[in-house]
Amino acid sequence: MAIYSIKDLEKLSGIQAHTIRIWEKRYQLVRPKRTNTNIRVYTDEDLKRLLNVAILNNNGLKISKIARLSDNEVRNKILNLTEDTAKAENQIDALVVSMIELNELKFEKLLSRLVLQIGFEDAITKVIYPFLNKIGVLWQTGNINPAQEHFITNLIRQKLFVAIDSVLIDETPDKKRFILFLPEGELHDIGLLYYTYLIKKIGHHVIYLGQSVPFPDLIEVNKVQPSQYLLTAFTTSMQYEHVLDYIKSLSETFPTQQIFILSNHLNVSDFKKFPNVSKIENHEAFKEYLLNLRKNMEN
Repeated sequence: MAIYSIKDLEKLSGIQAHTIRIWEKRYQLVRPKRTNTNIRVYTDEDLKRLLNVAILNNNGLKISKIARLSDNEVRNKILNLTEDTAKAENQIDALVVSMIELNELKFEKLLSRLVLQIGFEDAITKVIYPFLNKIGVLWQTGNINPAQEHFITNLIRQKLFVAIDSVLIDETPDKKRFILFLPEGELHDIGLLYYTYLIKKIGHHVIYLGQSVPFPDLIEVNKVQPSQYLLTAFTTSMQYEHVLDYIKSLSETFPTQQIFILSNHLNVSDFKKFPNVSKIENHEAFKEYLLNLRKNMEN
């Protein structure tokens, strides 16, 4: 069982710490335990309760009324809300609860309903990405079980693989080829899988190499299947200087290719010295680039 501080709850729920204390004192919405040094600590059950309270409160239900609801009544109201609305905050908090509970059925229902409501691409970019950022906060606070993170990210990866496989192969000759890969040591490929889906859906060819690809292997793949574009991502495994060195090597080794980088840790200014390297600012801009590329091919 994970243990949370009140600051952890604040980060994860979006409810300020002093508000949590008021709700705790006035309504007993959460029931913290005390350490030997008399510091409040909270459990997974407290976090789940608070996330559910946040969903109901954000949708107009007064806290005094929420406090009178039983756990079953809270769950039923949450179920009705997540069925009736695609509001991102509701879905993200519900996904966090499904992760904490290791509840695959709940996750499947939430994501399937979300895809029906707003479409696959918006489900990934508007809900799954922010949800993964919230998981990142859980990692930073040290209050996520690795099994929980692996459980939920593997379910998301499965959904992405299914979506990729469902895209019909475009037989258009001379279409552009993209090689997608992660550098050695990089294992978080959900973003890369989404861009694989996007590129393939718009009608370009993708060679997906996946996680932790040695640089010599990348060179060999490009010899066998020369590609006009490379796309890679950096998360946390490399230090800033090593990332820039790696990008420099990419730029010099593949001087005729356009190289795209996914990273939250790098700025556009970091790429100025590499004329054939660009940062992907957001998926909408990159999607527009892919569509224009397709139009130019057809003209």
